[in-house]
Amino acid sequence: MNSEDVTSLSLSELALAIERRELSSEKVVAACLERIATWQPSRNCFIHIDGHRALEHARQCDLHLAKGFKPLGPLHGVPLAHKDMFYRKGEISTCGSKIRQNWVADTTATVIKRLDQAGAIQIGTLNMAEFAGGPTGHNSHYGHCASAYSAQHISGGSSSGSGSAVGARLIYGALGSDTGGSIRMPATANNIVGIKPTYGRVSRYGAMPRSWSLDHIGVLGRTAADCALMMQIISGHDPMDSTSSHESVPDFVASLEKPINGLKIGYVNPSDLSDVDPIVLEALEVNRQILADLGAVLVQVKLANMRPVFEVAETIVKSEAAAMHGPWLREHGEDYTPLFRSRIEVGMLIPATDYINALRLRAKLTQSFIVDTMRGIDMLQLPSIPFPLPTISETDTDAADGDTIRNLIGKIGAYQRPINLFGLPSVSIPGGFCPQGLPIGFQLVGHPFAEDLLLATAHHFQAATPQYAIAPTL
Repeated sequence: MNSEDVTSLSLSELALAIERRELSSEKVVAACLERIATWQPSRNCFIHIDGHRALEHARQCDLHLAKGFKPLGPLHGVPLAHKDMFYRKGEISTCGSKIRQNWVADTTATVIKRLDQAGAIQIGTLNMAEFAGGPTGHNSHYGHCASAYSAQHISGGSSSGSGSAVGARLIYGALGSDTGGSIRMPATANNIVGIKPTYGRVSRYGAMPRSWSLDHIGVLGRTAADCALMMQIISGHDPMDSTSSHESVPDFVASLEKPINGLKIGYVNPSDLSDVDPIVLEALEVNRQILADLGAVLVQVKLANMRPVFEVAETIVKSEAAAMHGPWLREHGEDYTPLFRSRIEVGMLIPATDYINALRLRAKLTQSFIVDTMRGIDMLQLPSIPFPLPTISETDTDAADGDTIRNLIGKIGAYQRPINLFGLPSVSIPGGFCPQGLPIGFQLVGHPFAEDLLLATAHHFQAATPQYAIAPTL
């Protein structure tokens, strides 16, 4: 098996091949490093690559199996990389910023510990928007990240490197964070699966916060099966995170084969999605018909005006980000990019009463959404990015028409940020390509802690749409 064949495997396929000693971890890591060297100059997925350590770790994994020992865990010898905001004690975590370019973590994130215990190898840290504060993949400190499918188009953000690196077959899976779509947007832009779980399903301990009330930790993988395997490892209560749930964790991997026959999937009348591009609307219709062909029952539902929900979420995220960044802004204000700094400064002008009212309204809006929209259905189909991917230059806020660009950027996560406010699980699924050959995706939103059902649905959908798994080319 040559290097290209190795990197084309899914995470699930690779883990099984290493366990059976059909492939050596060292060969796999070497193949990934070779591909990274080819793709990194045009996609800029990585902030840091530690090839020597990854190769040594891989040799130790191979030696472990050669001695007849059982695999360390379900990801024994599998190379991953993660958004550069998940701390590892004794190592630099830049958080995509200049302020933390030399900051050394004094703790290790729970999700990193759990992946380590499962036998995974970390090959590097991935590019991201500054302090996880942007939906496009722009980063003036470490360079902009591009889609795996086009060096000129956005990768989605803020987990930009996670989406691009997994989509470009440089690694097999990655951690991401999602405060307003930051897992689902990169998943869509790079033709992969990304899941934002229910609030509290995955520990946030040791991950850089952006908004304590809205942050979710999840995963990006090439397939729903890959995401299920990673979710199985990182989910569950963590005493180090007071917001983590005690809800029992189902067997995500075994649940993949559950039939979806009779599953009720809600959808919104296209006439009520006037802000969604016709190309995306057509893809939504085609994809829900595929779900119907698989046995799902389509139910038209009424989607309430999401603008108030979006505004409440904006109030919360800006207020909480301002509280976190206040000391740095006073001491290192010049080290922020102008756009991110302006967002923090706006948060400082929000009255405490507005923030408290937003928190109060959150419960009311969430209950209303679950009762009025989600009642009687198992999940809801929504757009992901509501228009074909824009280019990096079209979304560069340093351009002359900055106000127009900021308006465009604000629309990218219009159907994603509300789901963070509700704390509901949502999975982004590859949904085909636009005429320019750029990926289109859609999201399925579920009831609390129904990640297993969402992943099973995504799994069946992917099995029925193998044409969507087209790999990118340079």
